[in-house]
Amino acid sequence: MTPDDKAILAASAPWLGALLNVVPGLGSGYIYQRRWRAYWITTAVATGWFLLGAVLGGAGTAADPSAVDPTDQLIGLGGLLLLAAITAGEAFRAARRARAEGAGTE
Repeated sequence: MTPDDKAILAASAPWLGALLNVVPGLGSGYIYQRRWRAYWITTAVATGWFLLGAVLGGAGTAADPSAVDPTDQLIGLGGLLLLAAITAGEAFRAARRARAEGAGTE
């Protein structure tokens, strides 16, 4: 007997799902919660953000990688931190909502 997705999500700790989305890497909390669609969306957004930065920040070429503007680096890092904060909050809310729904049906 395999538990359904809602039962797995309700059994996960909301704080741990949020923390795992920030500390080890983007989307790790979704793997903990077994939420594969959210994980792949987060991975695609992070990859797109990285590729956009690589395309738009073409100043740092292979000949002179130190030519990258520090402001561009801060924008890139800020975007990834914002994505981490959004996914952490969403993972926390989803687990709390699943627990509340599970408690109401018993």
